[in-house]
Amino acid sequence: MVIQADHKELQYSGRIDFSEPKAPVFVFPCTSVHMRFTGATLKAHIKNFHAYWDNYIGCILDGKQTCYRLPESGEAVLDILTGHEKMEQNVHDVLLFKRQDACHEMAFCGFEIAQDGEILNLEEKPARRIEVYGDSVSAGEVSEAVAYTGKEDPDHQGEYSNSWYSYAWMTARKLHAQIHDIAQGGIALMDQTGWFCDPYFIGMESVWDKVHYNPQLGTATKWNFDCYTPHVVIVAIGQNDSNPQDYMKENANGEKAEVWRRHYQAFLQNIRSKYPDAHIVCCTTLLEHDSSWDDAIDQVCRELKDEKTTHFMFRRNGNATPGHLRIPEAEEMADELSAYIESLPIAEWES
Repeated sequence: MVIQADHKELQYSGRIDFSEPKAPVFVFPCTSVHMRFTGATLKAHIKNFHAYWDNYIGCILDGKQTCYRLPESGEAVLDILTGHEKMEQNVHDVLLFKRQDACHEMAFCGFEIAQDGEILNLEEKPARRIEVYGDSVSAGEVSEAVAYTGKEDPDHQGEYSNSWYSYAWMTARKLHAQIHDIAQGGIALMDQTGWFCDPYFIGMESVWDKVHYNPQLGTATKWNFDCYTPHVVIVAIGQNDSNPQDYMKENANGEKAEVWRRHYQAFLQNIRSKYPDAHIVCCTTLLEHDSSWDDAIDQVCRELKDEKTTHFMFRRNGNATPGHLRIPEAEEMADELSAYIESLPIAEWES
């Protein structure tokens, strides 16, 4: 039995392009579709749009996580449950999710279950909502390379990247909150800086209000902010901004540093204009970087004089690892960040 992508019992999460309801496009990490069903078979129909790396989709079936490598481009059918497995129950729960950032986009074209199967109701989504603006660490890039904890990254082609193990999604789970994870590997705040989309180097200023944004995958499109209103926004930008020049480290009072602080302030004010009541938490990560960037963030937050915009520093901020965060380091960040967020006076969460 075919379960089309616009079936009312499917539960979606994330900033998704629903312009084609029977083939919604997943762009950002942590984007997912959730279903509860009966029967002994399950297939997922997808269409991949490749930009770089090898591309993988994550799946959690009845609590067990697996991943599937996608074709470089084009349609694929994923055999998730074939009917040959020995299953202890007939009722199943599946979460299909995007492990990676806009190194690819993926259209979800529906599920297929047994002819005698049935799609069941799900519990409502959590009432709490968070949103994250960040880079590769927020996306969970190279997070599964646990043998390299505290070390430089191994050679890879995207196989170790998994948003489920990002501090961002871990934090959301600890808070029992929905998440939109606007995270992209290599991204900095401003265009012409960072590492994303060489040689154009697109910054978060050009991405934050978009659904599609990677020019390798088509025309940029705007996001409708009426679709999702977070109670907490985490801004984890400032890690990649030292490329091609670490001007903040060289001269924190210089003209380039001052320009960056103005742009960072304007970025926070843009977020505030969309979410007047949200708590905005500014931070960087455990990945090694010069502390001058954290000082700059702190200065902007103080000068804003907005009691709902704060700067949070992790215990090992900027000192833990020269490589991407692995699962234990992401868990460390999530523990500290979720505890801090729980301490905030968020009126909508008090009940």
